Amino acid sequence: MKPAELFPVLAADLAEVDLVIRSRLTSEVALVNTVADYIIAAGGKRMRPVLVLLMARALGYRGERDHYLLASVIEFIHTATLLHDDVVDESELRRGRKTANASFGNAASVLVGDFLYTRAFQMMVEPGQMRVMQVLADATNVIAEGEVLQLMNCNDPDVDETRYLQVIRYKTAKLFEAAAGLGAILCGAAPEIERAAMEYGGRLGTAFQLIDDVLDYAGNPEEIGKNVGDDLREGKATLPLIHVMRTGTPDERALVRQAILDGHTDQQDRVLAAIHRTGALAYTRDRAQAEADAARAAIADWSPSVYRDALFYFTSYAVDRDR
Repeated sequence: MKPAELFPVLAADLAEVDLVIRSRLTSEVALVNTVADYIIAAGGKRMRPVLVLLMARALGYRGERDHYLLASVIEFIHTATLLHDDVVDESELRRGRKTANASFGNAASVLVGDFLYTRAFQMMVEPGQMRVMQVLADATNVIAEGEVLQLMNCNDPDVDETRYLQVIRYKTAKLFEAAAGLGAILCGAAPEIERAAMEYGGRLGTAFQLIDDVLDYAGNPEEIGKNVGDDLREGKATLPLIHVMRTGTPDERALVRQAILDGHTDQQDRVLAAIHRTGALAYTRDRAQAEADAARAAIADWSPSVYRDALFYFTSYAVDRDR
């Protein structure tokens, strides 16, 4: 489902963001345009730009273009991280089609990712607000730290829930947090409102990633747009596996430990059986629901509006989705 179908109240705004994205992705370098066009054609949920727009509208934004600009900046940063992630993870499928690195090679993917990062930094100065630049600079730095933390955790069966949640908050939730914060900053919101917006974003992003963890073991490849079991193949100890390691039988723990160490899916059926027997997916969904509830609570006392209602809906969608 397209973002405008999920959030019809933003249909006109999202169309404007698409125009900004297309106009700002152009380059005099042919390969940049080729890879950029390929990325655009792949589509995507555009959840982070949606968050910028919803938060700005919920807090009474009355400007003309800066919300479109910063929504596009957030999408460029997100796309750059995906390009780099797919190279690091040696991924071959994303959004139901070959990854950019599978189509154009690792070098092109890394360098076009760099182009997107730097284009985002060119654009973020245009609103002329130091706080905007501060939030985005901090976010990109923390995201990079999260990428390194995840790399350090790969093939490590001793990763616990605390260490894993730190990776999520750095690598995924931080950009959601920044997106929500930008919406508040554009409105000149008071510090406590900005903090509430960022709390909402960070909690929402954590819930979103936890459900991604569930879908990696329970999703339909045609629906989620990637191969089921990719996390296991990459040696990532995500929360369902951590739960098995904590609550499973000695045999189940030994099985999962070896699968994480080896980073393969030879025993995927047995691993899945252990995940289901221990209730690991239900546990992970419960943790995601708790984060979504906290996100909703952060903005519960804001003035009612169709945009606040859409932010409430966002917390439900993050947990209930199947892709």
